[in-house]
Amino acid sequence: MKYGYRLSKLNEVKNIALIAHDSKKSELIEWVQKHEKPLAPHKLAGTGTTANLIEQHTKLSVKGFKSGPLGGDLQVGAAIAEEEIDLMIFFWDPLEAQPHDPDVKALLRIAALYDIPVAPNKATADFIISSRFFNDEYERKIVTKEFHPITLK
Repeated sequence: MKYGYRLSKLNEVKNIALIAHDSKKSELIEWVQKHEKPLAPHKLAGTGTTANLIEQHTKLSVKGFKSGPLGGDLQVGAAIAEEEIDLMIFFWDPLEAQPHDPDVKALLRIAALYDIPVAPNKATADFIISSRFFNDEYERKIVTKEFHPITLK
């Protein structure tokens, strides 16, 4: 099957999703605290508990989705598909099975299709936040499926 692409611009102010599995929440909160100043101009969102914890431990405002296992991962995925999320910091635990693993896989798949940067750990998040594109415009390529009409006989 052939796929096409269309270009879409990420603006200087990014819509950033902040997500962490339970065992990674403290690591993400520490990372956000360290980078509170560069994150402040951006629009932040997060799944359930993670969004609440970030707001409790920083001066940042974070739009809350549902908890990941209760559909929050799917809500973030839908926001990516609607081009309402530009970048995702998702500290996930690769050593522990999650009850919502299929939702996590779907979230990562949609992030790849919509060509958004994803940080699964602190090192990648550090590289992303230090990139010149973090506060600049960026043009991404979004996968589109070419239409092939079906002929019925």
